Amino acid sequence: MRQFESLTDDAIVYRSMLRKQWIDEDTGRVKADAYFLRANELGLSVNLATKCSPQQCAEMFRKCYGVASLQVGDVREIGLDVEQDAVNHANIVGLPCREDDLAEAERFAGLLAKRSYLVWQPV
Repeated sequence: MRQFESLTDDAIVYRSMLRKQWIDEDTGRVKADAYFLRANELGLSVNLATKCSPQQCAEMFRKCYGVASLQVGDVREIGLDVEQDAVNHANIVGLPCREDDLAEAERFAGLLAKRSYLVWQPV
């Protein structure tokens, strides 16, 4: 049995931008690069907005270039899910690795990027 209840569709999660190239400097939008699953990961790491502010999420890392928000319902709408695995943490699951299915990985990464919004950047 799962330890945590399923997140509601209106729940917000934050994805920390750990690489500068994940943000388009011209438009201020999140690039698809921020949403590729690495081969050793079970899912893409996100934090729950109910448990930390965007600033607090950024402070968890030595270098953070921004924090993007996503609504769980928007993630589910494209065929993925968000599963909570700790009090303040969840994973976006259902993504293929680039090595396994490049076209699908690129499609999902692009869809997630379009649905996410930068809500914090360092000053």
